Amino acid sequence: MKPKEFKVKTMEDFQEMVNKKDLNIHKAVIKSILGNLTTRKKNIHMFSVKCNDDNTILDITLEKKHFISTLKENLEYFEKQEMYEECGKINEAITTLSKSK
Repeated sequence: MKPKEFKVKTMEDFQEMVNKKDLNIHKAVIKSILGNLTTRKKNIHMFSVKCNDDNTILDITLEKKHFISTLKENLEYFEKQEMYEECGKINEAITTLSKSK
């Protein structure tokens, strides 16, 4: 599974997406974690940010030990958005990861 790539004009544009809690960022985070629940890797590549103005690419990664806390944080977001199908998948992943600790 290839991580999502966000294309922005400036890094400030991406920061604005983060500040506004852009749904696509949350979806990319959840998709990456759900796709790597059984990985043996210490870190996973969540997504990339390609900045056109300065021709840079940032690779955003997450340590496996932070999967549960990141899922819980995103669960709150999806609950507020009333995206209950995603909430079910997130809860299932939290349960799976909690059992494997």
